Order: sequence, then C-alpha cells, then structure tokens
Amino acid sequence: MLLHEELTENIIGAAIEVHKALGPGLLESAYEACLCHELSLRNLKFVRQKKIAIQYKGVLLDCAYFLDLIVEDKVLLELKSIEGIHPVHEAQLLTYMRLTKLPIGFLMNFNVPVLKDGLVRRVL
Repeated sequence: MLLHEELTENIIGAAIEVHKALGPGLLESAYEACLCHELSLRNLKFVRQKKIAIQYKGVLLDCAYFLDLIVEDKVLLELKSIEGIHPVHEAQLLTYMRLTKLPIGFLMNFNVPVLKDGLVRRVL
C-alpha cells in the first residue's frame, strides 16, 4: 500500500480536473490558482508559496526559496508548465522534500496533452 494513498489520489484527481478544464499551454500561475481552488473544493488544507530558509553549518540563511504547494502538511507539489521534466527538476523536488522533511512530493507538469504523462511522484 502506498503512503497516504487516499490523499495523493485526491490531489491527482484535483490536478486532472484542472488540466481537463484548462488544457496545456498556460502559465504555471494559472494552474496553481485553479489547483488551489480545486483543493479547497475537496476540503484539503494547503499552503501556497511557502517561503523556506536553509540551514547551513549552523546558520539559518533566508534565501527566499518558495514552495508551490504543501497539502495537508504531508505532500509537496512542485508545479511546472514546461516542455518537459528534466533530471534537475526531479533533483529540485527531492531537495525541497529533504529541506522540509515532507515524505511525499509530486512534480506536476501541466504543459502536456495528458496530465498523467506530466506527473512524477517521489517518496522519501
């Protein structure tokens, strides 16, 4: 059984709903706003554009990194609207997950004909 399977299925369902309504080709910010609305309709708690700091050798550095979405304090969503997901995007997701200690993360690239082809799921 997958970790938090029901929650992640609900999140993916929300993203698919947004993608069905809008299709590919818009800016990431449009998908983010619509996904937030869809998550609200599903009564899911989320934080949008959460600022994170980095701790390095005992010093807290405010580097102004912003996470797209954190859902139910468990799942990190990194949204994209790009030609394709590259290894650096997956590395970015894993780094954000380690920094926040969130167990589950998704890359969601909305700039694809079928959203399932733009989803990458990672678990720490």
